[in-house]
Amino acid sequence: MSNMILQVKELKKYFPIYSGFFRKQVGTIKAVDGIDFSIESGKVLGMVGESGCGKSTAARTAIRLLEPTAGESYFEGTSLFTLTPQKLKKIRKEIQIVFQDPYASLNPRKTIRENMGEALLYHGVVQDREMQWDCVAETLQQVGLSPDVMNRYPHEFSGGQQQRICIGRAIALRPKLIICDEAVSALDISIQAQILNLLLELKENLNLSYLFISHDLSVIRHISDHIAVLHIGKIVESRPTEALFEDPQNEYTKTLLAAIPRVELKHRR
Repeated sequence: MSNMILQVKELKKYFPIYSGFFRKQVGTIKAVDGIDFSIESGKVLGMVGESGCGKSTAARTAIRLLEPTAGESYFEGTSLFTLTPQKLKKIRKEIQIVFQDPYASLNPRKTIRENMGEALLYHGVVQDREMQWDCVAETLQQVGLSPDVMNRYPHEFSGGQQQRICIGRAIALRPKLIICDEAVSALDISIQAQILNLLLELKENLNLSYLFISHDLSVIRHISDHIAVLHIGKIVESRPTEALFEDPQNEYTKTLLAAIPRVELKHRR
């Protein structure tokens, strides 16, 4: 379909298990085992499941940060798995990723301007340092930070501010698709809400699409248009958000929904 920004078919990612003195392969870990999913342009697909079920591996393999074992992945109709490294580099700025730990994904030896601005020069979005500074300043304002902070270092910011910087680094390249890999799970509840609202605001203003990965269904419900539930490397249920919450079909989905903390006394167990 023409309005699909990302289409993934029969995606598999197996990791070998080696043992013994000669490091002989004795088995495989099927981290992702033949899954299909797609993301409409301007929409949010939430991918949910317990830790270790293959969510992050699926996302990273789909955009070829990890080489796939088998399957197909199409970004705006272009097969990512058949591209040469040179052609893949050109498409990289269209797909960005925001990681779970913001501090670990920022270079502590470089200023915010350098952390956010390096990719702008690398991909040719800006032509010189002056344009780089202007673009970083504009992007900082978009994510709710003052341009005055661009010469400070990552350790001088709180976790929420660091994640805003990481989001800014992603949107600075003007991508079409952003992978949010547990982007709010390391933050306090109140900060989570701020970051989720920022992501929704940026989606509307910049016409972005998201693949939003989380183990928290209440977070997924707030931001997603469609939800795919992963369990042991397979998608066990994939439905529009409200339909999944109102009438879950799979037993694993029902278990995840039952695990959501509730405030009402009548729901206490």
